[in-house]
Amino acid sequence: MPISPADAAGGTPRLDLIDLDQEIRGQRRFISCWLSVQDDLVFIVDPGPPATADHLIAALEARGVDRLDFILLTHIHLDHGGCTARILERWPAARVVCAERGRPHLVDPARLWAGSRQVLGRKAEIYGEPPPVPATALADPAVIAAVGIDTIATPGHAAHHVAFRHGAHLFLGECAGTYSTLGKGAETLDYYLRPATPPRFYPDVAKASLDRLLALDPLPTRLLFAHHGEHTGDVRQLLTRARDQLDLWVQTVAETIETLQGLPHSEQPTDEGALMDLLAGRLEQVDPRFARGAGLPDDIRERERDFTRQTLRGILEHLRR
Repeated sequence: MPISPADAAGGTPRLDLIDLDQEIRGQRRFISCWLSVQDDLVFIVDPGPPATADHLIAALEARGVDRLDFILLTHIHLDHGGCTARILERWPAARVVCAERGRPHLVDPARLWAGSRQVLGRKAEIYGEPPPVPATALADPAVIAAVGIDTIATPGHAAHHVAFRHGAHLFLGECAGTYSTLGKGAETLDYYLRPATPPRFYPDVAKASLDRLLALDPLPTRLLFAHHGEHTGDVRQLLTRARDQLDLWVQTVAETIETLQGLPHSEQPTDEGALMDLLAGRLEQVDPRFARGAGLPDDIRERERDFTRQTLRGILEHLRR
């Protein structure tokens, strides 16, 4: 149900998840933007790619957002922060908060765009080229700390990744991976979970970030994923499982590669696609949270197969190093 600032009067934030579906098969209920509304504080987290800027602006206006205080970016990848400049055109008083090392790439996105095209290919073209963000719109995390929003360094998916805590709400971005309730509700423990490892992946760094979240006191009771939705069940268990999943995937891939190297050349995978399918199949055998992806709709399962390969490339590169 759409929310308005009037709905959230009284000090308790109201949340709304706005889907930013892309014109790519399976990219629905995947990219999203969180809106948080209080009587004295309105902010969004991860406004998404340039291609859906008009949709997001219309969705925010339909929810009665006539004032926007902050645009919070867990990281600056195209599907999270690409349309920031467009949102500022509509709400110029808003201030943008992200990790310090991400700021130069918002002001001058040329390298970000080139790197995105190299890694994402056609996806980047569909997401759209990010316009530059005015340097005057950038704000230090101390500004949001003053209104009760904590910024937590969570490198792993990206070196500049951060999470945001606001009361009982923890906006995760991708530091705990990609998530789905599989239609079973936000409290379910039978969720789908997949790591989101980058091309240059450092497991110890990613695990330390999850340890940092697990050490929060009090631990927030609502986990808010960028991809996709919320978890309100056993929060500690989910974050612990996300951490353990990183170890499981690295160990399983390493053991599988070692086994393959002992086989005759004729029995080894013939190309990258065959290797990825073999690794994914092995992971489905040992990781029940990943195996639940079989319950996703066909198009979303296809999307997850694609992003699983991206995750595996990061793990393989780590093992090669």
